[in-house]
Amino acid sequence: MEILLHQIDAFADAPFSGNPAAVMPLPFWLPDVLLQQVAEENNLAETAFYTAQLPSEAGAAPGEWPAFHLRWFTPEAEVDLCGHATMASAAQILVDTHPGADRVSFYTRSGWLHVDRTDDDEFVLDLPAVPSIPVPPEPALVAALGVRPVRAYSGTDEVIVVATEQEVRDAAPVLSGFPALPRAAIITAPGESVDFVSRVFAPGIGVPEDPVTGSAHAQLVPLWAEHTGRTGLRARQLSRRGGSLRCELTGDRVLLFGRCRRYLDGVVTLPDPYPAG
Repeated sequence: MEILLHQIDAFADAPFSGNPAAVMPLPFWLPDVLLQQVAEENNLAETAFYTAQLPSEAGAAPGEWPAFHLRWFTPEAEVDLCGHATMASAAQILVDTHPGADRVSFYTRSGWLHVDRTDDDEFVLDLPAVPSIPVPPEPALVAALGVRPVRAYSGTDEVIVVATEQEVRDAAPVLSGFPALPRAAIITAPGESVDFVSRVFAPGIGVPEDPVTGSAHAQLVPLWAEHTGRTGLRARQLSRRGGSLRCELTGDRVLLFGRCRRYLDGVVTLPDPYPAG
């Protein structure tokens, strides 16, 4: 059995920047254990699998534009939300299979998500805003991150705010010392040339440092919007690859604007047989 694989860099403002995602369209759902094995073999932060078969719980498609069922796997686990692989999937679909469309919707573990394409080929990812609760900084996490917290929050991810961009850039976490987390830890600070900067670490799910994390910004944008008093923000994730995001908080949704760059198209050969699911 042969399956297409497209590796696409999302939130990429230059070659070899942004966050690489493997995008794999499927004719039908394969066994979960096989999907996890493929994601481990791809060894990227996320592999996105999608089919045109919508599950019954999705209800009717939200419009006349293309709609798909989308799932995301890290090398170690299926996750509930992934921004960059959603944007990469939309970029592949809107270029390869639906070039006349300017929107695609995905039914996911986080409900319906939408991606629009602008007139200048920028993509706009619509995610649910993630609330945060102020908490005391967790000593074990702070020690593992090696930072001096100004304040801390808990939500989908654990957020540690530090004073300066340079502290975010210079952080050298000891990943083996991380406490057990539901997902990821984020270091963030006001930016020097953007509104805020961040880095994201999720060793517990097989992602030591994520290059550019759309889902983390679903939590960061509401935090920084409250802090700055503005709903339109610019952000930079300070991983080695780096990536830029333009962000808007609109009610209970976060819009993330970015560009995608295709790196490769290939074919994965899987062992037969796998029955149609």
